[in-house]
Amino acid sequence: MTLPLVFFLVAGLVLLIWGAELLVRGASRIATAAGISPLVVGLTVVAFGTSSPELAVSVMSAFKGQADLAVGNVVGSNIFNVLVILGLSALIVPLIVAQQLVRFDVPVMIGVSFLLFALGYDGRIGRLDGIILFSGAIAYTVFLIRQSRREKNAEVEAEYAKEFGGADTGNWFKNTGLILVGLAGLMLGSKWLVDSAVAIAESFGVSELIIGLTIVAAGTSMPEVATSIVAALRGERDIAVGNAVGSNLFNILSVVGLSAIVAPSGIAISAAALRFDIPVMIAVAVACFPVFFVGYRITRGNGVAFLGFYVVYVVYLIFTATNHEALGTLRTAMLYFILPITGVTLIFMTGQEWRKRAVKL
Repeated sequence: MTLPLVFFLVAGLVLLIWGAELLVRGASRIATAAGISPLVVGLTVVAFGTSSPELAVSVMSAFKGQADLAVGNVVGSNIFNVLVILGLSALIVPLIVAQQLVRFDVPVMIGVSFLLFALGYDGRIGRLDGIILFSGAIAYTVFLIRQSRREKNAEVEAEYAKEFGGADTGNWFKNTGLILVGLAGLMLGSKWLVDSAVAIAESFGVSELIIGLTIVAAGTSMPEVATSIVAALRGERDIAVGNAVGSNLFNILSVVGLSAIVAPSGIAISAAALRFDIPVMIAVAVACFPVFFVGYRITRGNGVAFLGFYVVYVVYLIFTATNHEALGTLRTAMLYFILPITGVTLIFMTGQEWRKRAVKL
């Protein structure tokens, strides 16, 4: 691996993050100036905009025929968003989640995670599959906008108004310029990142899938990291959670959908992704259901557990890539110890909470 490859990898990530920031800033100001509520701006423009690096990288990878990188980027980012971003945010301050944001979005996130597995079970996400997914993104966005207008929550509205209802929304020329420059940064950054990541993978003999699941996924998730952690520090807990969940939905529906549409022959799904990585993404999504719905809060203990799971997942990927002698032991521990205990704990937590609510009724 040469120094120029590292330079272009880092420069690509910086350009992606910078471009996403400019895009989100310009788009959110224009949307607010157009009369769209700050809540809708936060749930759509910002959540989708912070996922624009994933979109740029995956579309570029799919167009170049590097399917493993495209898929790994989305699956890895979704795992990262829940385990790392929500984990870190919960460590800063326990996240009390508004029902308005999760009683629909989390089940949808679980559903589309299963849908991705089902559509890719034959080893390919074809163009028709991509159209189905992208149509889901449009339907979800329309539903969100209508729902937010019908169900008003003063506390949530106040949080989003504070975050996204700022000044300088009326300068259309400046804000349009921010969007255009941001898009240019995303395009150039994605090209540099994809080309250098593939070259690094080849030089180390590591698969594109693992590079996409780790380095590229973590790098393209930096806008979500910044948005959610800053929101948590400011006490805007719904923004921290809504951004992560909204980004996961966007990644599957729009990023994979558009990537499959533009790719000449769709996106190939490797056996390794179907066997392990996509099921892990589904498991992480399912784990959100009892954690979010038990008392509608993500505690610091949940945050530590999320971060711990991510460390184990990355270690497993590294052991797999290097064919480490401890791989069998780790796989056994995950299959027969970590996952069962986690499942039993989540079921117990959910049962306890439902029992408490039944007593109150």
